[in-house]
Amino acid sequence: MAENPAYPVGLRLTGRRVVVLGGGQVAQRRLPALIAAGADITLVSPQATPSVEAMADAGEITWERRPYADGDLANAWYALIATTDPEANNRASTEAEANRVWCVRSDDADQATAWTPATGHSEGVTVAVLTTNARGRDPRHTAAIRDAVVEGLRDGTLVAPHHRTRTAGVALVGGGPGDPDLITVRGRRLLAEADVVIADRLGPRDLLAELPPHVEVIDAAKIPYGRYMAQEAINNALIEHAKQGKSVVRLKGGDPFVYGRGMEEVQALAEAGIPCTVVPGISSSISVPGAAGIPVTHRGVAHEFTVVSGHVAPDDERSLVDWASLAKLTGTLVVLMGVDKIGKIAETLIAHGKPADTPVALIQEGTTAAQRRVDATLATVGETARAEDVKPPSVIVIGEVVTVGPKALT
Repeated sequence: MAENPAYPVGLRLTGRRVVVLGGGQVAQRRLPALIAAGADITLVSPQATPSVEAMADAGEITWERRPYADGDLANAWYALIATTDPEANNRASTEAEANRVWCVRSDDADQATAWTPATGHSEGVTVAVLTTNARGRDPRHTAAIRDAVVEGLRDGTLVAPHHRTRTAGVALVGGGPGDPDLITVRGRRLLAEADVVIADRLGPRDLLAELPPHVEVIDAAKIPYGRYMAQEAINNALIEHAKQGKSVVRLKGGDPFVYGRGMEEVQALAEAGIPCTVVPGISSSISVPGAAGIPVTHRGVAHEFTVVSGHVAPDDERSLVDWASLAKLTGTLVVLMGVDKIGKIAETLIAHGKPADTPVALIQEGTTAAQRRVDATLATVGETARAEDVKPPSVIVIGEVVTVGPKALT
C-alpha cells in the first residue's frame, strides 16, 4: 500500500519551547528560521559551529554544552534531532514519540514525525515545498521547485492577473548598470506590477520587453549630448499618472541617488502629496569596474575610492569638485559622465601633482554585451579616448587598481 503523504501545516512557535540536539551544520542552517519564529530554543550539544556559538553568545538561544540525555525533550513543542550519534538520535526519537513532540530527524526521515520543507520568502508569503513520502525525498528537487516559485513571486511572473498587487503611487527604481539581471529583486517585482514605466536610456532596456502590453512605457529620452526631456516634464508625468490612481515606476540607470537626480523627483512628488518608494540600485561606479576586472580597492594598493562627476569641466565655474585635493589622494578615482572632459580632467590632475603615468581605464557600456575596456595613462587618456572613439555611458577608473586584475577578466 502506498505511503500516505505528509500533512502540511505551519507551526506557530513564538514563546514555545524548541529543543535542538546537535550544534553542527544542520543546526546552523535551521536555527535562524526558528529564531525568527520567536521560539524559546534550547541547544543541547557538546560542540557547535562558530556561527551557532555566536547565536548563543548573542542570547538568541540557550546552549547546554553536553550530549543528549533522556528527559531533554520534556515540555517541548518541537525538536530538531541532528547529532552525529545514531544511538542518541534513536533515543531522542523514542522520547519525542512518547511525549507527542513533533520531531525532525536529519539522519533518518523515516523515523521522524515531521519533515522540514524547502522554504523561501517573498513579500510576506512563505513558500514551503515537501515531497510526498520519505523514501522519494530529493532535497535538490524540492529546493529547485522552491526557488522557481519564489523567483516567480519576486519578479511578478507568478502572480495571477486578477490578484496582481497594485498600489497607486510612484516607485523610484534603480535599474543597475545595464545588465537586466543586475536589477534588484524588489525592483523587478515592482516593474511587473506597474501600469506606467517612465524609463531612462541608461536603465536596463531589455526589461521593458518583458512588460505586458497594457503597460504604458514613456521614454524620458535623457540622451547625453542630444535630445532630452526636461526634468520638470518628467516630474509632471510622474505626478499626472500617479494622480490617476496608477502604479508608476520611474526606471533609472544605476542608483537613483548617484548622479541620477532622484532626489529632485522625490521632492516634487512629496510636494504633490504623491507617495514614493525608493528602491536603491547597483551603482555603475563600483559594478562596472568590477565587471571589467578592476577592484576599486585592493589590499596594499588602494584603501579608499572617490566617485566624482565629470560632466562639468574642471575649469568651469559651475564645477563643485576640488580637483586639486583629488590629485593628492593615493586611492582610486572613479569618474562618471566624463568621457568628453577626460582630457581636461587628466591635465588638471597632473598639474596638481598626480603622476602622469597613473593608469587609467575607460569602460564603455559596462556589464552589457557591448562592454569594452580601453586602457591608457593620465598623460595619454585624452588622445586615447578620441582615437578609440570612446562614447558614453562610460566609467573611468584612475589609479593603480587598474593594473591589478588578471588580464583574463578584461
